[in-house]
Amino acid sequence: MWKNKNVWILLTGEFIAGLGLWLGIIGNLEFMQEKVPSDFLKSLILAGGLLAGIAVGPWAGRITDQISKKTVMLASGFARALSVVFMLIAIQTGSVWWMVIFLVFLQISAAFYFPALQAAIPLVVEDKDLLQLNGVHMNVSTLSRILGTALAGVLLVILPLSMLYIASLVAYLILFIITFFMDFEESFSKESTGQNSSRGSGGFKEVFPIIQGLPIVFMTLILTLVPLLFLGGFNLMVINISELQESSSIKGLIYTAEGLGFMLGAFIVKQISQKRSPYAILFFFSFIIGLSQLLLYFADVPVLSILAFFIFGFAVGCFFPTAATIFQTRVPKEFHGRFFSFRNMLDRVTFQIVLLLTGFLLDAVGLQIMVVIFGILSLIMTAAFFAKFRQLRTEVQVKEKIST
Repeated sequence: MWKNKNVWILLTGEFIAGLGLWLGIIGNLEFMQEKVPSDFLKSLILAGGLLAGIAVGPWAGRITDQISKKTVMLASGFARALSVVFMLIAIQTGSVWWMVIFLVFLQISAAFYFPALQAAIPLVVEDKDLLQLNGVHMNVSTLSRILGTALAGVLLVILPLSMLYIASLVAYLILFIITFFMDFEESFSKESTGQNSSRGSGGFKEVFPIIQGLPIVFMTLILTLVPLLFLGGFNLMVINISELQESSSIKGLIYTAEGLGFMLGAFIVKQISQKRSPYAILFFFSFIIGLSQLLLYFADVPVLSILAFFIFGFAVGCFFPTAATIFQTRVPKEFHGRFFSFRNMLDRVTFQIVLLLTGFLLDAVGLQIMVVIFGILSLIMTAAFFAKFRQLRTEVQVKEKIST
């Protein structure tokens, strides 16, 4: 796998794009802090971009299945670089509306880029290397997040805000250039050439029967809601813990602990997979995520709160690469574009719902009661789907015995 130039291009591109993304995110927060006094208005501005990405999701999935993944990645990469120009105009004019246009372009390009990327990964390496590549890819993404936020903090002190976006623009242009050097084969059947409309033309309505016909894929898709219960309100919980402990430094320690836990989990999940099935890994670490939520009942204790986030990071570091590998290997490749676009939309919608729910529960019952509610819900979901999985496995074994 490591001799494959496409692998290095993907990983290098992910790191560079991640740096550009997080430089932009920190820049966005700084710009809104100066220009937008209302927190609610800030959330509406950010939600506007996300809604634009959700709106084009079905179209993005169809396009990704109909044409070359590389072409989609190049076009969306160019659009992402172009979007930064609008943000530079926003800084120059002081207009929030230019920022809204920037966010809309950015999220639309992301709606095309990420499904194409997920669909391209199985075309770059063999199935046996997918779990390892998914783990390394997510580790690179985490590393770029840590370095990107740190670099943005330094640049804001010594340089004007516009320089963050210029650095972000340079990163996106580098990603656009190195994507040209990717070289992998894509097999297009009759359906993709217009002789049959079943590939790419039917949108999500043709993906739903595929999901329903693959119970393991459906359960994995629903089970990803467990870590999203934690991730959706991640920042709000960190702020609340900081206030609970009356410590501003705890925020940095929590982010670092979660990031290190994630990187460790994504690094060793390949070794775990050699001894356990991917489904055993999913259910076990989904259970661990539930326990880490319950552990935050003791969020007023610094050591235990840091430990809870480290455990959570480790669990999702094992969970997400495994889930991605199941999707990439079990869903037919001709539906990858639409499937990953649908999953991207589902994650975005769920994230927003969990974010609003977290804010409501933090006000209504407080952090400690909220994490108990989320923890119990996570454990119940895990137990229910584990029971369903065992039932399905038993039915398959019975059918195999009958057929023999």
